[in-house]
Order: sequence, then C-alpha cells, then structure tokens
Amino acid sequence: MTTESDREILLVPHLFRSSNIAAAARAAQLLTDAGIAVRLLEQEQMEEIETSPVLCGLRRAHADDAAAAGCELVLVLGGDGTFLRAAGYARAQDIPVLGINLGHVGFLAEGDAASLETVINQVIDRSYRVVERMTIDVTVTGEDGEAIGQSWALNECSVENTERSRVLDATLEVDFRPVSSFGCDGVLISTPTGSTAYAFSAGGPVMWPQLDAILVVPNNAHALFAKPLVVSPNSTVAVESEPQTSAATAVMDGVRRLPVPPGSRVEVVRGARPVRWVRLDDRPFTDRLVDKFQLPVSGWRGPRGV
Repeated sequence: MTTESDREILLVPHLFRSSNIAAAARAAQLLTDAGIAVRLLEQEQMEEIETSPVLCGLRRAHADDAAAAGCELVLVLGGDGTFLRAAGYARAQDIPVLGINLGHVGFLAEGDAASLETVINQVIDRSYRVVERMTIDVTVTGEDGEAIGQSWALNECSVENTERSRVLDATLEVDFRPVSSFGCDGVLISTPTGSTAYAFSAGGPVMWPQLDAILVVPNNAHALFAKPLVVSPNSTVAVESEPQTSAATAVMDGVRRLPVPPGSRVEVVRGARPVRWVRLDDRPFTDRLVDKFQLPVSGWRGPRGV
C-alpha cells in the first residue's frame, strides 16, 4: 500500500511566459503541501525558474525515457505542443498524462489556468479516471530495404516534402496494395486524437477519440483521387517515395523526425503501446469540439420530451 510520501509527479511546464512559471509554482506548492513529491523536467529556459523559490528547489529529471520513472503521472502545464512532448515521457513508463492548458486552443488538455487548483486537488485526491488513446508506430526503410529508423506518434505522422521547389512523388498503399500515386506536399497518417490537429487543417474529418481507426490525408496532392481515407486500425498504411523524387522527412507529432530519402518507404501501423490519458469528468467530446472550435450552436433545441 502506497503512502502520500511514496507519491511523486513529473511536472512538465512551458516556461516561456512569466504567467506559466507562476502557475507551475502554484501547482508544485499545492502538491508538496499535500505530501506529494514533484520532479521538474529539465528543458530550455531553465534559468527562468530561478526567480521562483518553489521551482528552483525541485528535483530535476533529464529529458529522456526515464524522466518519469517511479512517478504516478505526468502533469503538463502548457499548450498542445508541450503536451505532445510530455506524452512521450508518460508512455515510456506506461503512466497517465494530464494536461492543463496555458496556451491557445489546448485541445488535448483536461483543464485550464482558471481551474488549476481544482485540477490539482483532483490529482491529490486521485478523483480521476484513466483512458487509453491509440497511437501509431512508424518505420522508415531505405531503397535498399535497410531500416532507417523507427518512431511513434499520438497525433500523426506527417511525411513532408523537404524541397519546396519540387513536389514529392509518392504512392499510397493500404494493406500492402497500392491505392494511388501522385505528386504532393506530403501525406498525413493520423490517429483519432490527431484528427483535430494537422490532419483537420489539411482537409481531413474529425474522428471521435473512442473510434479505433487510422486516418490518411494526402496533403496538397496533384491527383483526381486524393481524398482522405479512414481505414481499419489493423491496417498497414505505407507511403513510398519514387527514387527520382525529392527528399522527405517523417515528422511525428511535430517533435520527432526521421529522414525519408528518395526511394524510401514509410510504414505505419497501430501502436503497440497506447498513451494513458487522465480524464477528470465525463463531459462528451462533442462539447469539447464545440468549445475549442467555437462552433455556432445557438439554434439547437435538442430532443423533445413526451
């Protein structure tokens, strides 16, 4: 049986604004006052915390897969970019990740700056539940069949043309059968969680996070058939670049990169390990979608009672 003194949380704040530092200090103070140890992730701009007596005294963690080892959860204070980076530390230790939005849209966060103390109290009381979000695993192989690298993503793998003066000539494949060849800026392979991010901006549909599926969105493709595809979560999706085309890069969640030289193959499958995600309430995804995108719903009446 664990005691309060056995509990520890990895704190991952975005440190580029003074208001963020104050929020991180308040969160750390509330947790330590409750007897929960706080570990602070090492990152850029660490000199900014020297003005905070709370933060500068915390134990530091190197930004690697062991950053959250032994922790109960990873607490993120920032926007979606900070959350996506922090999710990797949680996934590496198979522990939950919880986001408090201090950025703009904050689609991935469960709370915001105004609810910080309420959220921290829920963490202290363990009055939250954990769900699993699907990930994707990515493998890049060269023209000779040799592995170039492997990675993973919570949101998406974006295969991007790196030479903007040329198009990327690619063939899209699903379940080891060709679908279409085209010149493009790239191809996005997304999870349901990532469907509201880059894939949405590129013309893809919104997918509810409870759905198990893989979304494929060609990005500015020069082709008659280049519409988004929703395929089975058990499918294998691949993008093959032509040997004479320009070089590309596979970008996972905007933070991890693998080179894709001409003639390479990017293969994407359902991730072997999901991300464990803290939910603070049972609020439906529909409400979150309306709030975050500020969708007009003033004419809605709802079902009529009998």
